[in-house]
Amino acid sequence: LSQTTRLASSSALLQVLFRVVTFGLNAFTLRYLSRELIGVVNVRLTLLYSTVVFLAREAFRRACLSGSTKRNWTKTINLLWLTVPLGVFWSIFLSLVWLYLLEVPDPAVVPHYQAGVVAFGLSAIIELLGEPFWVLAQAHLFVRLKVIAESLSVVSKCILTVILVVLYPRWGLYIFSLAQLLYVSVLVMCYVIYFTIFLGSPEARKKSFPVARMKALLPNLVEDETFVNWKEARLTWSFFKQSFLKQILTEGERYVMTFLNVLNFGDQGVYDIVNNFGSLVARFIFLPIEESFYVFFAKVLERGKNVKDQKQDDVAMAANVLELLLKLVLMIGLTITVFGYAYSQLALDIYGGSMLSSGTGPDLLRCYSLYVLFLAVNGVTECFTFALMCKEEVDRYNFVMLALSFTFLCVSYFLTHWHGSIGFILANCFNMAIRIAHSIHYIYDYFKESTYNPLTGLLPSPFLVLVCIVSGVITGFSEVFFCCDKGWMARLIHISLGALCFAATIVTMFCTETKLIHFVRSQFLSRYMKKGT
Repeated sequence: LSQTTRLASSSALLQVLFRVVTFGLNAFTLRYLSRELIGVVNVRLTLLYSTVVFLAREAFRRACLSGSTKRNWTKTINLLWLTVPLGVFWSIFLSLVWLYLLEVPDPAVVPHYQAGVVAFGLSAIIELLGEPFWVLAQAHLFVRLKVIAESLSVVSKCILTVILVVLYPRWGLYIFSLAQLLYVSVLVMCYVIYFTIFLGSPEARKKSFPVARMKALLPNLVEDETFVNWKEARLTWSFFKQSFLKQILTEGERYVMTFLNVLNFGDQGVYDIVNNFGSLVARFIFLPIEESFYVFFAKVLERGKNVKDQKQDDVAMAANVLELLLKLVLMIGLTITVFGYAYSQLALDIYGGSMLSSGTGPDLLRCYSLYVLFLAVNGVTECFTFALMCKEEVDRYNFVMLALSFTFLCVSYFLTHWHGSIGFILANCFNMAIRIAHSIHYIYDYFKESTYNPLTGLLPSPFLVLVCIVSGVITGFSEVFFCCDKGWMARLIHISLGALCFAATIVTMFCTETKLIHFVRSQFLSRYMKKGT
């Protein structure tokens, strides 16, 4: 558990870096490049890259990170190398779609579109070359390696982007294409260099590391045995069918924007900037928790076994951790929802000026603040559910996801025509609500034959709820009277009132959620407290 929380804490810090850098980069590039160019890069080309990578590796990651680290790693590595040909297929297929079936931007506004498509598709393939290294490092909790590798790659990408934007702004998509290729190259090389040094070293022998040399990280035939572990392969196929649908649900609004042309490239750019702004706090906390505790639950409890057949000590620990995680993300989500509503316009005005704070920008960010609450709960409930589902349950869930994907796309389309880009956020809230309901049902059924009920983590203290409501009302009136066109003194009053309400909310959490505070202190913050002493 301590290793998992350490992984979550480090991953959270890494997500902070990613989001802060993207946040600053958008603010910088807005002053040099057009909204249309930013829209094409951040929506269309990034969607191409993320779709190829997700479809090629997500299922393999989930299958190969399940179970114990004591396994035949040769077969697991062989299976992971299949991500590369799969990635080549998806990259070629989707690049052709992006080039010949979708609307091509005006070359005078967004130059070098074709080169951008090729570069982003190629970058996905390069990143997949490091997949066996990534899974091996993640399974053995090599926290520092992940932090250093991804930090170096992000910093390298940003430095090159800034230099090219300042010196050669007319290069258009060449700037972001070169930066993206540098990012994935640095990322893969960090893992390769690390394992080249680590394998065969005294430290590796001391840890009885299952791989002894670099050659073992390449595809290898196992004499008188199958090339891959067929149990892992079948599980991968089940997750692959699911990952296809999950990608549609995760990036649904971008698919609707890209394929149905409901927004022009400039509006797409504004939507993406606000979306990144809104997720700055949300994703750097929730995503690392989901990824890290998926590994924890998958290792503590055996997939496919009911609660009575598990070791009861492990069940007790898993139930307790799940309850506290639900409580933790619920507290964070409630706080963001309450204070995000009243401070959306001010935040956008400071960040991007009137271009973002006028029009639909503030309403979009207010809706996103509510969406954060759904994201918070869904991440943890699905993390537990996917870690415990057997192959048959995963297959059944695929049909649910299929129906949900179709419903989501239809709802997105109609809500967007009704309420513009805000319709995307409302559709995502609907999507997350359905997924949360399914996961809660699974968790309830799983624990109903035991004495544990981790779903009580979704029930906050009534007094805390009252404080949140009062804070929301006070800050809402404060926004009406003091923000945002009444001068800096009025803004400072608005900020001060928000700070007082926020302090009252935090104090209430400390008084009413003592068990949660102990969990956060003893697990997530323990290593930082030790450093301080």
